[in-house]
Amino acid sequence: MSLEGYERHLDSISSDLSSGSVVSERAALAPFNGEEEKLHYIPIRILGRGAFGEATLYRRTEDNCLVVWKEVELNSLSDKERRDVMNEISILSILEHKNIIAYFNHFMDKNTLLIELEYCNGGNLYDKIVQQKGTLFSEEVVIWYLYQITSAVAHIHKAGILHRDIKTLNIFLTKTDLIKLGDYGLAKKLGSEFSMAESCVGTPYYMSPELCQGAKYNFKSDIWAMGCVLFELLTLTRTFDATNPLNLCVKIVQGNWTMELNSDIYSSAIVKLVHECLDQDPAKRPTAEQILDQPLISSCRQELEERVCLLNSAMKKPKLSTVSESPVAVVTQRSRDVYYWGGGKFTPQKLDTFKAGSSAQYVCAGENHFAVVSVEKELYTWANVQGGAKMVGQLGHGDQASYRQPKKVEKLIGKAIRQVACGADFTACVTDEDQMYMFGSDYYGCIGVEGELGMEILEPVLLEFFEERPVRQVSCGDNHVVVLTQNGDIYSWGVGEYGRLGLECEDDFNSPMQVEIPKGATISSVSCGSDGTFFLTEMGKVLACGNNEFNKLGLTQGFSGIKNHPGESYQGIPYITTLTLVKQLSRFKIRTIAPGKTHTAAIDERGRLITFGCNKYGQLGVKDFKKHQCVQVLVGPFGGKIVTKVSCGDGFTIAATEDNQIFAWGNAGNGRLGMPADKGFGSEVCPAMPRPIFGSLHHVPDLSCRGWHTIIIMEKVLNSKTIRSNSSGLSTDRGLAHEESPSTSMDLDIEPGAETECRDRGLGGTMEVNTEDCFLETPMMSMANQTGDSSCPLWLRKELEDAEFIPIPDNSEPLTPDQLSSFSKSVTLPYEELKELKAAAAAVGSKKDLPTKRMSCDKVNGLEETAGLARGESYGCCNSSSELTQLRETVARQEMRIQMLEKQISEQRLENERLWAAINRSALQGAVCDSNGNHPSAHTPVDGGRRRGGLTNHGGRSAGASV
Repeated sequence: MSLEGYERHLDSISSDLSSGSVVSERAALAPFNGEEEKLHYIPIRILGRGAFGEATLYRRTEDNCLVVWKEVELNSLSDKERRDVMNEISILSILEHKNIIAYFNHFMDKNTLLIELEYCNGGNLYDKIVQQKGTLFSEEVVIWYLYQITSAVAHIHKAGILHRDIKTLNIFLTKTDLIKLGDYGLAKKLGSEFSMAESCVGTPYYMSPELCQGAKYNFKSDIWAMGCVLFELLTLTRTFDATNPLNLCVKIVQGNWTMELNSDIYSSAIVKLVHECLDQDPAKRPTAEQILDQPLISSCRQELEERVCLLNSAMKKPKLSTVSESPVAVVTQRSRDVYYWGGGKFTPQKLDTFKAGSSAQYVCAGENHFAVVSVEKELYTWANVQGGAKMVGQLGHGDQASYRQPKKVEKLIGKAIRQVACGADFTACVTDEDQMYMFGSDYYGCIGVEGELGMEILEPVLLEFFEERPVRQVSCGDNHVVVLTQNGDIYSWGVGEYGRLGLECEDDFNSPMQVEIPKGATISSVSCGSDGTFFLTEMGKVLACGNNEFNKLGLTQGFSGIKNHPGESYQGIPYITTLTLVKQLSRFKIRTIAPGKTHTAAIDERGRLITFGCNKYGQLGVKDFKKHQCVQVLVGPFGGKIVTKVSCGDGFTIAATEDNQIFAWGNAGNGRLGMPADKGFGSEVCPAMPRPIFGSLHHVPDLSCRGWHTIIIMEKVLNSKTIRSNSSGLSTDRGLAHEESPSTSMDLDIEPGAETECRDRGLGGTMEVNTEDCFLETPMMSMANQTGDSSCPLWLRKELEDAEFIPIPDNSEPLTPDQLSSFSKSVTLPYEELKELKAAAAAVGSKKDLPTKRMSCDKVNGLEETAGLARGESYGCCNSSSELTQLRETVARQEMRIQMLEKQISEQRLENERLWAAINRSALQGAVCDSNGNHPSAHTPVDGGRRRGGLTNHGGRSAGASV
């Protein structure tokens, strides 16, 4: 093979995804070095059961998005049902529309097909109609729903697809009333708009007259079903109803509606549209495009389209794979619990409210109340009152009651809450639509609505100011609020004392005021302390304003080390009213900052924990209770650990690490540290060093402290299972048959005995799940079975069974191009040939010392000539400079691949030595048993085989190696 041929072969691994090949060198090397793209999923709850199986809600940890897995047990299906399931994947894979359920992936778990789909958190249209309880929709709402349904149907009809099962149960909604048409199991692709279908399918209540009569039908049958759905929206009852299917069909054919439409409530145009869609003659029914062109929709179509686009852009959707076309799914069962303590509760209190679909995603603590956002984006609040404090509306339940258990904020039901922040006696939250709601005391003007100060806002109110300024994040101090918008602007309001609002003054404001940001700074997040504010930039720098008492903003420039000038004093900054760079943190790249009442903690990009401010109770975690002017980088218990979460309260700090430990230190009084007083952690004890709390290992998704309260989400892994993706297409004719059959890109191929790994890779332990039925037979297993080996320890046998075996060819025999292709289709050149290229690189590097021989340009392209360079021949040509430059670049690329391959081989040799040592130990144990009179089964010989880059049997044949 010529050098140009090698170049084309190696460059092919970075070809474009659209061409159907691998997208990057990393992806191309993945099959060779065992690297796979893994997507991690956590099951939340079962959403429902359908004709083919269950639909389960999962959370994808890579992007924290919710998705639905439609689980289909293939063994229990008939051939026709199996074709319906595979047809749904085919249809979904070619449909892409804002009002159609999105398809992301599919996986095979033994004989179960798992289809990953978009999740709609608002239920379906059937539930929406039932929830009306007799109250009719307004015509504006009906038109909004009708436009979205019609847009989806128009799109699938344009693609030549007949849905055949349009009904309210298959029309899904988000909490923002965005509609998604789903369930394409019965859909059929027609050749043209004049094509006809014959099979009788669909739900009886929505069947067209032609279907009831057994006649051929086309796209107009979907229009009939749309007319039935529109009738239900206008009347809240079914269009046709009967006690048995025969009577139902008679009513459909005769056009006997259950009731007449009320033309006094709805316009004549929409009533007329229902009559047109439910015309007995299919030819007289309008098409979906014609419905969209009718005046009742076309007059506001642009506005409706913009609204759909806005709602879709606000939805957080899973990122599609860019590394591998067939990623691996890792499903992890986890227990997730919420605990809170402090304010007289010395031990953590577990809350049973947050389970399954209501499990917690984000938490926040106020002075006397708590707020939690669930994984399904619902807001819960409750109180922990001490000392006669009263609620002033900060719970948002419409009254001043002190709810001691979490209660859903009913006024926000239907809103997808993305984030929540608590002040001393008020609460703010942001929705997926980037809107902001607030409730609680407006005594200091923190609610940000017009009206007299001192009002108590008992239910959430929308801040109209931010309707045209989409909110990215909100943070609350005791008595002030700071908002970061999506376009990077900052707004603040509330108490302005000490300049905490960053408005260059100490005035109070009861409505949002824009903060001037230093030129060149781009703010990524804001964090409010009790009377100060931090602004974190995209570059990891920190700006601050407000009260700098105890240097809790880090603005005072201190000196570390030995003082050479005894009379030298610190230059203190009591407070600052403008955004000022925190120079003490300028040498770090900060990614998280957590202000407390008198001190602050930060985490840099390396996971180091940094503290500064007051140290009266040892809350800085530096072993003492002395004043420290400089920022402190905590080592001690955090040496070598990566800190992931930290929060500061009134004189105490709590942090969580990547290895799932939780630490607390500082003021232990009144239960602040969650440690019982009878164990020496009462109010008189203040640990100045981080001490672990909670005996077992827990991951902490979120943590919040304020005053003497702490609330924390703790997650523990129970077990884990790996499911390998199947993206080659599914055979619709043979199902699970072993024969290979041609498939198209729209089909899903079920591999017989698809491998499923079921071992725990969790954070909380090494719990094994039953894997007896999950392993494929490997060459090593075959060898063990042939020899009757039973002396191999169970742990080693399992490890060998789990290994991925790739035969390593004998280097003594040169590989033919066909052998090279069968060995590795995507990755590297044979090792010996790469060594010749390496020699060529050395020759090119020393070309000045070599004799020169002229040769035509078109011959400097073969491996022979390249090897000639290594032997000392330098070929000149009419354009030697450019040719040599190209050759240098080619050889440099080969150098990188040589190094990669050498590293892989070195690592495999070490792994093989470890395995051989284990096998030898096993054989030795068997020999000892024999000497003691025991007679184990026949052993596999291990001392007569050659070790040639892989595991071999005693005859010298390669048994395979895992590279």
